[in-house]
Amino acid sequence: MRLVERHGGTTTAVTLGPPAAAEQLRNAVAMGIESALLLETEQSDWDPQATAAALAEALRDGGHDLLLFGNESADSGGYQVGIRVAHALGLPCVTGVKGLEVADGTATVRREEGGGWEIFEVRLPAVLTLKEGINLPRYASLPGRLRAKKTEIVRLEPAWREGDLRKQRLVVPQEQGSTVEMLAEGPAAAARVVEVLKELGIA
Repeated sequence: MRLVERHGGTTTAVTLGPPAAAEQLRNAVAMGIESALLLETEQSDWDPQATAAALAEALRDGGHDLLLFGNESADSGGYQVGIRVAHALGLPCVTGVKGLEVADGTATVRREEGGGWEIFEVRLPAVLTLKEGINLPRYASLPGRLRAKKTEIVRLEPAWREGDLRKQRLVVPQEQGSTVEMLAEGPAAAARVVEVLKELGIA
């Protein structure tokens, strides 16, 4: 599922999938999303390229400020759809986001890197791919569920696109052997470790 924030602060949940995916969209509406769009298809083999192309076509109207994607898919872990949509729409993209603040037409995002944080400022509209844990879980309220039942889900039928990702060959590399040498046992090992570190120029 993808989340689109449009001009004026309204939000739309978007997903590509079979008719049953409408329930996931209704759950999003129950948690506060204003509208929902289902790219309805019975095709089950949409690869990242085809999925991104269909989403980009549906979002090409440009009436959005912020497109939020998951960082990677739960099944194949492709890390591709959000980046491909950003490229197709000519939008800046930041991946692996763990912190987000939006103000004055700019998104300030944080992502973990090497035990610290990278911080980016991105002018909107932009695409962000979010990692798990960026926010606290939200649960649908009873009024939200009642509202979701009445909300009309817009349905579009995306054109099927043949993906370009094909497995040409799979090669398993030869295992590289390794040897382990026992230098010493017990208390005597401490002195031998110091000798080895000196030989390596570390100590």
